[in-house]
Amino acid sequence: MTSDVAVPAPETAAANGHGDAHTTAGFGALTLGSIGVVYGDIGTSPLYAFREAVMAASGAEGAPTPAAILGVVSLILWALIVVVTLKYVVILLRADNNGEGGTLALMALAQRAVGTGGATIVLLGIISGALFYGDAVITPALSVLSAIEGMKDVTLHFEPYVVPLTVIILVGLFAVQSRGTARVAAFFGPVMCVWFAVIAVAAIHPIIEQPQILFALNPLYAVSFMFHHGIIGFVTLGAVFLAVTGAEALYADLGHFGKRPIQTAWLFIVLPSLALNYLGQGALVLGDPGAIVSPFFQLFPQGFFRGCMVVLATAATVIASQAVITGAYSLTRQAIQLGLLPRFEIRHTSEAHSGQIFIPRINQLLLVAVVLLVLLFRSSSALASAYGISVTGTMVVTAMMGFVVIWKVWKWSPFAAAALIAPFLFLDLTFLAANLLKVFEGGWVPLALGALMIMLMYTWRRGSRLLFEKSRKLEFPLADLVAMLEKRPPQRVPGTAVFLTSDPLSAPTALMHSLKHYKVLHEKNVILTIETAQTPRIDPAERVRLEQISPTFSKVTLKFGFMESPNVPKALAIARKLGWQFDIMSTSFFLSRRALKPAAHSGMPRWQDRLFISLSRSANDATDYFQIPSGRVVEVGTQVTI
Repeated sequence: MTSDVAVPAPETAAANGHGDAHTTAGFGALTLGSIGVVYGDIGTSPLYAFREAVMAASGAEGAPTPAAILGVVSLILWALIVVVTLKYVVILLRADNNGEGGTLALMALAQRAVGTGGATIVLLGIISGALFYGDAVITPALSVLSAIEGMKDVTLHFEPYVVPLTVIILVGLFAVQSRGTARVAAFFGPVMCVWFAVIAVAAIHPIIEQPQILFALNPLYAVSFMFHHGIIGFVTLGAVFLAVTGAEALYADLGHFGKRPIQTAWLFIVLPSLALNYLGQGALVLGDPGAIVSPFFQLFPQGFFRGCMVVLATAATVIASQAVITGAYSLTRQAIQLGLLPRFEIRHTSEAHSGQIFIPRINQLLLVAVVLLVLLFRSSSALASAYGISVTGTMVVTAMMGFVVIWKVWKWSPFAAAALIAPFLFLDLTFLAANLLKVFEGGWVPLALGALMIMLMYTWRRGSRLLFEKSRKLEFPLADLVAMLEKRPPQRVPGTAVFLTSDPLSAPTALMHSLKHYKVLHEKNVILTIETAQTPRIDPAERVRLEQISPTFSKVTLKFGFMESPNVPKALAIARKLGWQFDIMSTSFFLSRRALKPAAHSGMPRWQDRLFISLSRSANDATDYFQIPSGRVVEVGTQVTI
């Protein structure tokens, strides 16, 4: 069953504002917070990225050569400079949608700029959103597993316990999500600051001992390695990309911290620390090629210090996982508001921050998928093969939508926009091609997850549109019905009736059935429509639009941003200032609850009809989603074929 208050297609709204409107917290606090939340994923990449890249570069030779080590370190450093610093920190952080970032925010910005011909933009948004879920599943599994594996460097007796302990930590991580991230987040920044300081300091001694590693700062070593290693160089590029996974988090968390704090944290703390650590790992392996088995942990002295580092690494990887999990909740809420997913229960875990939410169903699905991945792959090296595809795919889509925004929103000429984006798109496509070589080694996992999410999002969007069009054909024009009722009114009863509908031009199904069965009409009747704007948030002054259509009928339109959770009673309280005397205790909300049945001939294949109906049944109740008091709701059942 489903309600006829399906979230309508987003409507156009004017964009304003920029990513720096974050005056509620100090600049220092925001910078510290961004180090903890934004850079957890990319900050833990040194645990596995260098090792995987050098092992790929060594090929059949086994032992890494100095040329391979210098080439890999150079590739990693310049990937961090070009992909993360130039593409994300310098360019894309400026492409904000009223201060919000992320692929769906970029999609809404690009779609608004393109106007009616935005179907391709929506498809790109669906693809990037779907691939993000693949990233959200793999990041916790890979990060925590790679940290726990460090215990094997402390004692080999620990090896049988790596997978069970990883599963226990992950189950604990997902179990505490319902309590909210505010308290835990307070520790994120300081812990990650300690992490970046420690990994930078540990690298200094090996660099002093093997100063020739500094030659890797010259990009010619990266270019030379690629030219002289053929297919091995291409395979290595797929592993090098592990060093920049997490770059999307920079953009996705723009709304939480603002542009300047994120840029400052990257340029002055995160990038120097990562660069030093990769140089240190390279220097260590130059001096002792056997250290490639675990170059990160071997930067630290055996015994107590290495054991402490395993604990710190575990804490850092849990933080990295937390950032991706929180991102999955935010992405889901945006997808629901933009009409790409059915309504799910959304719980707010903070009274002060609307962005801190918990979605139980997403949490359960992520936990099951993450634990299955750990049990299936059982090592970080095996999981690393599955990691890059989803992230590179997202980056390619982001670059494409970035081109549209630079062209249409920033008003650059198409040639100038293409000249700016083309080098980054070429690099992203090269990384994607290199990662696609790993499809059979585990790369099929994010592709399968992404394909599943694309199918679900496309089915929901297509089915909702077909249902809306079909319902519209069957419904009676509202203006004609109101004219008839005012001319020959039925029996009146005291109070106010609010009829929720996604189509304000047609008479709501609940109103038609109420007249048909009860043959009465309330003294005041309100046709209520809820719209989702293509901006993240709406100014309270623009929240309510009131239109009187007859002495006893009025239309009310409530508008919410795609990052807001709709609260109908609170929004209707604003309508009092516009002259509507609203008292929730004398108001009844009428909703139509529809039972969907597959039609003999519909616009979708039979299997897609059944999938859409299943998604509709799983959708959260409209009463809960719009936060309407359940004691004031009357539901009218109808059966609709689709």
